[in-house]
Amino acid sequence: MSIVKFYRNDPNAPKTTMPAHLGANAIITCGDKLLLEKRRDSDTWGMVGGGVKKYEEPIDAMAREIREELGLYISKDRFRKLAVYGEPGRIAAYRDGSIWRMVIVVFALELPEETELRISKESRELRWFTREEIKNIDIVVTHSDIVEDWFYKV
Repeated sequence: MSIVKFYRNDPNAPKTTMPAHLGANAIITCGDKLLLEKRRDSDTWGMVGGGVKKYEEPIDAMAREIREELGLYISKDRFRKLAVYGEPGRIAAYRDGSIWRMVIVVFALELPEETELRISKESRELRWFTREEIKNIDIVVTHSDIVEDWFYKV
């Protein structure tokens, strides 16, 4: 059963009940492939990342999330900020009734090789995808436009 349902510019999305939530996610590439995680909370594919904690900078959150979710220790200077996605229609509705507007800071990280990665408790699977393979998978709706904007431009 899904823990969360995501919406993007959907007129049927529920109204938010919580303040805006700041997140940091990464377009992680190795050559012509993109790393995605199969999320446990929604059983869909998404970018690696998560919430920015109080008093934490987005770049620090990104480095922490990479460490927690992949087991990689990456220096902050290896990340390149790409964009901020903050339109009001980016919504996450959780099973507990909390509904958040999501603001996502997106970073790029290029890895020199397909490094062995550790799967965290938040993920079912980690996988490298080619551009063609991505067209055939279910990506979290709040990440799909970001993947399209950045992975296909690289």
